[in-house]
Amino acid sequence: MLAHFRLTVPTSLAVDVRDLLLGHDHVTNVTVQPGAVVRPAGDLVEADVARESSGALMDDLRRLGLHETGGIVITSPTGTPFAAADALEDLAPGHPDDAVIWDAVEDNAEAGAVPTLSYHLFLVIAVALAAIAVLTDSAVLVVGAMVVGPEFGPITAISAGIVLGRPGLLLRSLRLVVFSFVLAVLVVTALSLAGTAVGWVDEELVTRPRPNTGFIFAPDHWSFVVGVLAGAAGALAVALQRASTMVGVFISVTTVPALGNLALGVAVWERDEVLGSLAQLGLNVAGMVVSGVVVLLLVRTAWPWLAARSDRIFGVVT
Repeated sequence: MLAHFRLTVPTSLAVDVRDLLLGHDHVTNVTVQPGAVVRPAGDLVEADVARESSGALMDDLRRLGLHETGGIVITSPTGTPFAAADALEDLAPGHPDDAVIWDAVEDNAEAGAVPTLSYHLFLVIAVALAAIAVLTDSAVLVVGAMVVGPEFGPITAISAGIVLGRPGLLLRSLRLVVFSFVLAVLVVTALSLAGTAVGWVDEELVTRPRPNTGFIFAPDHWSFVVGVLAGAAGALAVALQRASTMVGVFISVTTVPALGNLALGVAVWERDEVLGSLAQLGLNVAGMVVSGVVVLLLVRTAWPWLAARSDRIFGVVT
């Protein structure tokens, strides 16, 4: 698997960038179109790079100052069916699936900390689904609410902000998590109060024995363990850009169900439901943030060494 670099290069850096790419052992298909870029004026340079070496090449381009005076766009081709691509993958240390491009990680974290309208709408819908799951004691609806919930983005951004030393990102992520959780609970509480007015919601529905959803407001030591494991898997999936893995992470944590149960508890003013939901929520979020920080720190420090030696360590035959 290769990464495609599309570079806008000012004239002052044209020779340096060209020499860097041509002298790199893990780069192929270097294309230079002098003067092709109109704004900002410069050359258009493109190259295919072994994904495992993309981070190192990005560091070299940053040292040249291209990120400040030109443009850098990195994309992932859907396929690279040519012999040179296979040769580069064999030459580069490690496996492309284990490659981490930290610029992409940072961009994803920044995107996760943005308070978009769609994020708030998805979270409100997810919390409303969770509340209905509690009222109907439906495990299926709990899973559906977990999948719809978008809250893992800003929670991961909190961990990334700590690891990357970005206090601004950390504060924006924290603010988004707190505000969005409060907003979603208030909206669903209002809907629940409307439900009580028409007889759809009452205290008995919320407090009765619920074998399928009672765990939502009854946290134990496993709640924290699940949060830790989910946070670790999620942070690793974000670092490696494994979108499919994230679905499993969404299903494993009970942040959204806890918010739904919290809203119902507030609506019928049931103290045990409120406190239990808050405890469940706190344990899950704390576990995810702590493990996310640990995993991202390990990926940032030990991962390059481990990935480059994975064949030898794990006995993988390629």
